[in-house]
Amino acid sequence: MGKLKTYQEQLQDIVEKGINAAEEQQKKLASKPFEYAEKLESEAREYSVKTLRKRYDGYSESLFEQLRSLNARFGNFAADLVAKLEKEAAEGADAVSDAAEDVAEAAQDAKKSVEAKKPAARKTTARKTTAAKKSTASA
Repeated sequence: MGKLKTYQEQLQDIVEKGINAAEEQQKKLASKPFEYAEKLESEAREYSVKTLRKRYDGYSESLFEQLRSLNARFGNFAADLVAKLEKEAAEGADAVSDAAEDVAEAAQDAKKSVEAKKPAARKTTARKTTAAKKSTASA
Protein backbone atom coordinates (compact mmCIF):
# COMPACT_ATOMS: atom_id res chain seq x y z
CA MET A 1 0.00 0.00 0.00
CA GLY A 2 3.04 2.29 0.37
CA LYS A 3 3.38 2.63 -3.40
CA LEU A 4 -0.28 3.53 -3.80
CA LYS A 5 0.09 6.18 -1.09
CA THR A 6 3.12 7.60 -2.95
CA TYR A 7 1.19 7.64 -6.24
CA GLN A 8 -1.74 9.33 -4.51
CA GLU A 9 0.56 11.99 -3.03
CA GLN A 10 2.21 12.60 -6.41
CA LEU A 11 -1.20 12.94 -8.01
CA GLN A 12 -2.28 15.44 -5.38
CA ASP A 13 0.92 17.44 -5.87
CA ILE A 14 0.34 17.64 -9.61
CA VAL A 15 -3.25 18.77 -9.15
CA GLU A 16 -2.17 21.31 -6.51
CA LYS A 17 0.43 22.74 -8.89
CA GLY A 18 -2.20 22.95 -11.61
CA ILE A 19 -4.59 24.78 -9.32
CA ASN A 20 -1.86 27.20 -8.26
CA ALA A 21 -0.89 27.88 -11.88
CA ALA A 22 -4.53 28.41 -12.86
CA GLU A 23 -5.04 30.76 -9.91
CA GLU A 24 -1.95 32.75 -10.80
CA GLN A 25 -3.06 33.07 -14.43
CA GLN A 26 -6.58 34.02 -13.42
CA LYS A 27 -5.24 36.78 -11.18
CA LYS A 28 -3.05 38.06 -14.00
CA LEU A 29 -5.94 38.00 -16.43
CA ALA A 30 -8.35 39.59 -14.00
CA SER A 31 -5.94 42.46 -13.36
CA LYS A 32 -5.48 43.25 -17.07
CA PRO A 33 -8.84 44.96 -17.68
CA PHE A 34 -8.20 47.19 -14.68
CA GLU A 35 -4.72 48.02 -15.87
CA TYR A 36 -6.10 48.88 -19.28
CA ALA A 37 -8.89 50.95 -17.78
CA GLU A 38 -6.32 52.91 -15.77
CA LYS A 39 -4.28 53.46 -18.93
CA LEU A 40 -7.44 54.49 -20.76
CA GLU A 41 -8.11 57.08 -18.14
CA SER A 42 -4.69 58.60 -18.63
CA GLU A 43 -4.26 57.96 -22.35
CA ALA A 44 -7.77 57.64 -23.72
CA ARG A 45 -6.78 58.18 -27.32
CA GLU A 46 -3.98 55.63 -27.29
CA TYR A 47 -6.20 52.51 -26.85
CA SER A 48 -9.42 51.44 -28.49
CA VAL A 49 -11.99 48.99 -27.17
CA LYS A 50 -11.06 46.63 -30.01
CA THR A 51 -7.42 46.66 -28.93
CA LEU A 52 -8.43 45.93 -25.34
CA ARG A 53 -10.62 43.06 -26.49
CA LYS A 54 -7.84 41.55 -28.60
CA ARG A 55 -5.38 41.67 -25.72
CA TYR A 56 -7.89 40.24 -23.28
CA ASP A 57 -8.78 37.44 -25.70
CA GLY A 58 -5.08 36.71 -26.17
CA TYR A 59 -4.49 36.36 -22.45
CA SER A 60 -7.59 34.23 -22.09
CA GLU A 61 -6.48 31.90 -24.89
CA SER A 62 -3.05 31.62 -23.27
CA LEU A 63 -4.59 30.60 -19.97
CA PHE A 64 -6.70 27.86 -21.52
CA GLU A 65 -3.78 26.58 -23.60
CA GLN A 66 -1.77 26.25 -20.40
CA LEU A 67 -4.64 24.41 -18.71
CA ARG A 68 -4.89 22.03 -21.68
CA SER A 69 -1.15 21.45 -21.49
CA LEU A 70 -1.46 20.71 -17.78
CA ASN A 71 -4.29 18.30 -18.52
CA ALA A 72 -2.13 16.49 -21.10
CA ARG A 73 0.73 16.19 -18.61
CA PHE A 74 -1.70 14.93 -15.99
CA GLY A 75 -3.03 12.37 -18.50
CA ASN A 76 0.52 11.14 -19.17
CA PHE A 77 1.19 10.82 -15.47
CA ALA A 78 -2.07 8.93 -14.93
CA ALA A 79 -1.22 6.59 -17.84
CA ASP A 80 2.18 5.86 -16.31
CA LEU A 81 0.55 5.23 -12.95
CA VAL A 82 -1.98 2.83 -14.47
CA ALA A 83 0.79 1.01 -16.36
CA LYS A 84 2.77 0.55 -13.14
CA LEU A 85 -0.28 -0.75 -11.31
CA GLU A 86 -1.16 -3.13 -14.14
CA LYS A 87 2.41 -4.43 -14.22
CA GLU A 88 2.42 -5.04 -10.47
CA ALA A 89 -0.98 -6.74 -10.66
CA ALA A 90 0.21 -8.99 -13.51
CA GLU A 91 3.34 -9.91 -11.58
CA GLY A 92 1.22 -10.70 -8.53
CA ALA A 93 -1.15 -12.80 -10.63
CA ASP A 94 1.80 -14.71 -12.10
CA ALA A 95 3.14 -15.42 -8.63
CA VAL A 96 -0.26 -16.67 -7.47
CA SER A 97 -0.57 -18.81 -10.61
CA ASP A 98 2.87 -20.35 -10.03
CA ALA A 99 2.01 -21.08 -6.41
CA ALA A 100 -1.30 -22.67 -7.48
CA GLU A 101 0.53 -24.88 -9.97
CA ASP A 102 2.98 -25.96 -7.26
CA VAL A 103 0.09 -26.80 -4.93
CA ALA A 104 -1.67 -28.75 -7.70
CA GLU A 105 1.48 -30.75 -8.41
CA ALA A 106 1.95 -31.50 -4.73
CA ALA A 107 -1.68 -32.61 -4.49
CA GLN A 108 -1.27 -34.89 -7.51
CA ASP A 109 1.89 -36.41 -6.01
CA ALA A 110 0.12 -36.98 -2.71
CA LYS A 111 -2.87 -38.55 -4.50
CA LYS A 112 -0.60 -40.88 -6.48
CA SER A 113 1.19 -41.85 -3.29
CA VAL A 114 -2.07 -42.65 -1.53
CA GLU A 115 -3.42 -44.57 -4.54
CA ALA A 116 -0.21 -46.58 -4.77
CA LYS A 117 -0.65 -47.68 -1.15
CA LYS A 118 -4.38 -48.52 -1.45
CA PRO A 119 -4.15 -51.48 -3.87
CA ALA A 120 -1.46 -53.15 -1.74
CA ALA A 121 -3.70 -52.91 1.31
CA ARG A 122 -6.67 -54.39 -0.64
CA LYS A 123 -4.67 -57.34 -1.94
CA THR A 124 -3.49 -58.25 1.55
CA THR A 125 -7.02 -58.09 2.90
CA ALA A 126 -8.35 -60.10 -0.02
CA ARG A 127 -5.79 -62.85 0.50
CA LYS A 128 -6.58 -63.13 4.18
CA THR A 129 -10.29 -63.40 3.42
CA THR A 130 -9.73 -66.07 0.76
CA ALA A 131 -7.45 -68.02 3.06
CA ALA A 132 -10.05 -67.82 5.82
CA LYS A 133 -12.79 -69.12 3.45
CA LYS A 134 -10.59 -72.05 2.38
CA SER A 135 -9.90 -73.05 5.97
CA THR A 136 -13.64 -72.79 6.81
CA ALA A 137 -14.61 -74.83 3.75
CA SER A 138 -12.07 -77.57 4.56
CA ALA A 139 -13.32 -77.92 8.09
